[in-house]
Amino acid sequence: MQPTTEPNPQPIFNLLGLKLPVRSTLAIIITTTLLLIDYYYNCASNFINTSTMPEILRASAYDHLVIYLLVPLLVIVLIFRRHPADYGFRLGDWRAGIKWTLIIWAIAAPILYFAGQTPDMQAYYTQYFADPLDMLTTAALELVGWEFFFRGFLLWSLYEVAGPSAVILQAVPFAMAHISKPPLETLSTIFGGMMFGWVAWRTRSFIYPFLIHLFISTFTIFVSVSW
Repeated sequence: MQPTTEPNPQPIFNLLGLKLPVRSTLAIIITTTLLLIDYYYNCASNFINTSTMPEILRASAYDHLVIYLLVPLLVIVLIFRRHPADYGFRLGDWRAGIKWTLIIWAIAAPILYFAGQTPDMQAYYTQYFADPLDMLTTAALELVGWEFFFRGFLLWSLYEVAGPSAVILQAVPFAMAHISKPPLETLSTIFGGMMFGWVAWRTRSFIYPFLIHLFISTFTIFVSVSW
């Protein structure tokens, strides 16, 4: 199986007169289902100790690695019969990726520093992690699946039927999934999600949004928490 250079026409499923594109329709159903499963269940907690908050977060990260990375990859290969590279699972335009990653890091750092000093942020993240290394490891496990899910699987599934609007559309469920976070962080995610989506579209890779998201998440926590 080789990655494609041009979009493949999707098979059409006729549902009571509705002519639905199979891959994009399945991707939306699967995305919604996985988000709901994540909300209601934490399977990893049945197998590892979760007596402290860092352990709870690590268990959640393992769950998300399976739900948001492994499951979509299996869907792409076994059901869609496509190459994962068609959904951003590749280096892509690495020169543009490195450039935009560094630019966004530089712009985001001072904003995140002041955001991390707000009482809401400090109250939310205090004692969530055992130490900086634990924070970085847990965040990386969490976000690699998270980014592939939204900026790989969902973005390119929607792009086949919605074109560039997919960059906006994938940011909507991404923002809704942050509702339990502090208000300032949640409100920013619709714009952050669109920015991540644009970088993924520009580079044809989810890797650079992952690096940007990892920096934003860990830097915000680092300046919010006193270890």
